[in-house]
Amino acid sequence: MSQHKPEILAKAEAWLTDIFDADTKKEIQHLIDNDPKELEESFYKNAAFGTGGMRGVMGVGTNRINRYTLGRNTQGLSDYLKKEFPGEQLKVAIAYDCRNNSKELAQTVADVFSANGIKVYLFSELRPTPELSFAVKHLDCHCGIVLTASHNPPEYNGYKVYWKDGGQLVPPHDANLIEIINNLDYEKINFSSNEELITKVDTDIDKVFAEASVRNGSFDTKDEARKNLKVIFTSLHGTSITMVPEVLEKAGFEQIHIVEEQRDPDGNFPTVKSPNPEEPEALEMALKLAEKKDADIVIGTDPDCDRLGVAVRDLNGRMILLNGNQTMLMMTWFLLEQWKKQNKLDGNEFVASTIVSTPMMKNIVEAYGVEYFEVLTGFKWIAKLIKDKPELDFIGGGEESFGFMVGDFVRDKDAVTSTLLACEIAAQMKDEGSSFYEQLLKLYKDYGLYKEELISLVKKGIEGEAEIKQMLIDLREKPWKEIDGEKVVLVEDYQSSVSKNLQDHTEEAINIPKSNVLIYYTENGTKIAARPSGTEPKIKFYISVNSSLDKVENFEKENQKLTEKIARITAELELG
Repeated sequence: MSQHKPEILAKAEAWLTDIFDADTKKEIQHLIDNDPKELEESFYKNAAFGTGGMRGVMGVGTNRINRYTLGRNTQGLSDYLKKEFPGEQLKVAIAYDCRNNSKELAQTVADVFSANGIKVYLFSELRPTPELSFAVKHLDCHCGIVLTASHNPPEYNGYKVYWKDGGQLVPPHDANLIEIINNLDYEKINFSSNEELITKVDTDIDKVFAEASVRNGSFDTKDEARKNLKVIFTSLHGTSITMVPEVLEKAGFEQIHIVEEQRDPDGNFPTVKSPNPEEPEALEMALKLAEKKDADIVIGTDPDCDRLGVAVRDLNGRMILLNGNQTMLMMTWFLLEQWKKQNKLDGNEFVASTIVSTPMMKNIVEAYGVEYFEVLTGFKWIAKLIKDKPELDFIGGGEESFGFMVGDFVRDKDAVTSTLLACEIAAQMKDEGSSFYEQLLKLYKDYGLYKEELISLVKKGIEGEAEIKQMLIDLREKPWKEIDGEKVVLVEDYQSSVSKNLQDHTEEAINIPKSNVLIYYTENGTKIAARPSGTEPKIKFYISVNSSLDKVENFEKENQKLTEKIARITAELELG
């Protein structure tokens, strides 16, 4: 016993009481007897909400995803809902993805809500996260839950909370809920299900959600253009297989080729190292099928279908993967063009993105006379803008991490509608004798050539968490003065809410919520942001460099210069 820290052992032994089931107690006793390191990782803190809710490794303990940590969340949320909506018949919607234990955990969450007298709409099978966001509003629920760990490895699961507007929790609800949960003892969780209050939902919601996706994601594309587009689609063993092919077919796309090896939902993700469309390796099978079928576009979605990766053919006919910024730029430009063609732009519209996304977004949006807003990382902040600015029409918004939202019928990133939108763009461009990629190069010519790269440093466990914390402390105490020979002229510290101009030594307040983010700008427009991930054991560095592009034909040469610049910065700052 002496090898255990006393506070860790005390927390673990509290889980050996009769409050917890026999299997849980057996596993904890095994950790106490045999694995002090894992015991410490499992109990050294309580799993907390981040930018995307609660996410973590499945297992026993306070720092793991299990029926007790999620039951505690749900009991706390039940108490909070009763406080916020006194006297109302409370209603919640619950969905889950393909991950191991998601269905069982979703049932546990439903049981706790129903035990507290709350009516539950529980999806009978796995469904995409954006459909849950839609269902919350459609069913007039007070909140919604989706069991997912997005694109994390197989050992992870998670718990996202949505409010009655269909968006994720934002202030003050997030902090208020966390306070209630943190003060809740495990014995207070009511697991006694009231089955009369649980209603299974499925095809009825599917139908209206699919119709809304087609309505919001399709434009004046010729029927023949849709029929001529060859699409490769992979669900990467996730939930999108339940909705994306159907939506594309409803919109009129006929040549949809699905990667069959990745069609079946599977929480072990057997054909990929990581089910993350941000990583090129995840789309390897889809790219091979694209060559076999001579496809125009490849699209892959993450397990809960809120992010999408896109590949298109370059000027030489080679299939290349776009990054999240590039896809977002094209989708934003296309939406603005459609609104302009329909004479819907009157200065009362807005587009939103995040502080770590490409600065090129601002250039494009403002060129159309549309307001542009930047928010913290996480789509909950974009959804909050829709609620905070009812006088403005929301066109769309995105972030560099492969997420996009079309209109406001869903209040989270939505790979179902965005997949349709990407196909609409590709079909129209092909029909006009151009291409998705060629149009992207034209945007670079018109609005500046920007290139971004994300460097993620994985730092797992207790030591990793401390290392990430120290790295950001060091960046604040010993800030960069120069980057790649360029003077740093502006530093934005979102933790202190201060923007410092290093040229005239003035300071301005940053009027968005506090967050542990630092952004450096150089005299030539290079931008580097540093932040810890809210849902993964990583510190992320977002690098953006830019130049001008006088001719589309010069793209490769100018792009190579920017690639070399990013390599120098990465080496100089020792981020590699």
